[in-house]
Amino acid sequence: MNSRRNFIYKITAASAMLPFIKPSNYFMSKTNMDDRILRVAIMGLGSYGTRVADAMQSCKKAKLVGAISGTPSKLLVWQSKYHIPAANCYDYENYDNIKNNPDIDAVYIITPNALHHDAVMRVAKAGKQVICEKPMAVSATEADEMINACKEAKVNLLVGYRMHFEPHTLEVIRLRDTGAFGKITFFQGLTGFDIGDPNQWRLDKKLSGGGSMMDIGIYSVNGSRYMTGLEPVWVTAQETKNDPEKFKEGIDETMQFQIGFPKGIVASCLSTYSMNNLDRFFLDGKDGFAELHPAAGYGPIRAKTNKGEVTASDVTQQTLQMDEMSDIIFRNKVPIIPVDGEEALKDLKIIAAIYEAAKTGKKVELNG
Repeated sequence: MNSRRNFIYKITAASAMLPFIKPSNYFMSKTNMDDRILRVAIMGLGSYGTRVADAMQSCKKAKLVGAISGTPSKLLVWQSKYHIPAANCYDYENYDNIKNNPDIDAVYIITPNALHHDAVMRVAKAGKQVICEKPMAVSATEADEMINACKEAKVNLLVGYRMHFEPHTLEVIRLRDTGAFGKITFFQGLTGFDIGDPNQWRLDKKLSGGGSMMDIGIYSVNGSRYMTGLEPVWVTAQETKNDPEKFKEGIDETMQFQIGFPKGIVASCLSTYSMNNLDRFFLDGKDGFAELHPAAGYGPIRAKTNKGEVTASDVTQQTLQMDEMSDIIFRNKVPIIPVDGEEALKDLKIIAAIYEAAKTGKKVELNG
């Protein structure tokens, strides 16, 4: 009774104060909390950067306002296409100056993998929120440095795990959490495509940090974790290379890997740059199963369980991702599956263990 009386008293007192609150301050506070738009500059204006930029035209909580590129002609195209002011365009030499630009809140780094580390460090030092494509770095050591830099700068470090917001994926996870599949026993992740052009940056270890595992393989690594809801304890792996001329030293063509989880759960996965039509997750339990197929492509994603098709919304993944990241940054939303630097670091440690297992032929234990 006393707590209820105190609550009523506090509400009454607060109401009495409203006439003395300046309207501009009151509504500014509400706007900052509820309606603030995340103003984003994209770094790296290639095919995926363009996909994100196009998707952001439909965002309600995020807006594309800037561009960073080493190619002046691309910047001119983006200025025209996306109505970006010239003052919000930078090259790779001068983008540290974003620290003096109040019209940019965040930078989304969509460059080759090996360039992520330096870009994150510089953007964090400039005091801007950081969004980085996956894999976040090419090593766990780099990832640690990036995480610490963002903590020191007091900015968010978010990673482009778009599947963490995808409705079919989240519905399967919800069903798993309700016990719909019973005790989970097995996961399979198949991810791959025929990479084509031998001269692209993905096949240059100095830019990519590795082969298929550092690109498409991360989906199965990450998917095994969010689909089982557990963290792995060991890995084994086997590498197959049929075209050593195209897939040179340090660039894995095909990797088969197994991941062990607590409770005896095992994941069997394949990552490849030489096979098409591989985009499937399968989760098996004592009482049922779930399949995502396609599982990690740009959509539409499709899912079914032992009881039939999973009904969920079809979305433009990058639109949803950027709106959700706005909520994380401005409204402290906690995503169902993390998308922060620590989440990315876990994947990088597992990938490093997979490479070690393939090289040594031994089971590699994971220590967190």
